[in-house]
Amino acid sequence: MRLDKFLKVSRLIKRRTLAKEVADQGRITVNGNQSKAATTLTVGDELVIRFGQKVVTLRIDNLRETVKKEEAQSMYTIIKEEKITN
Repeated sequence: MRLDKFLKVSRLIKRRTLAKEVADQGRITVNGNQSKAATTLTVGDELVIRFGQKVVTLRIDNLRETVKKEEAQSMYTIIKEEKITN
């Protein structure tokens, strides 16, 4: 599954176009490598996403094309969440 689609389906980012922009700005790494929106993800990959003033590290547990809102969080496990201090 593409990175931008995973971010939308898992509801980490609301819209796929926004997920594509964030990825193309270099704010997401997959397994330590900077990634673009078209990067293919597999179960077990580790993502580090920089959202404004925080950094979220998560592991992909499940890849599905569609998922209900209530089940979206079952697609990943948050490993670490930290605030960026300037």
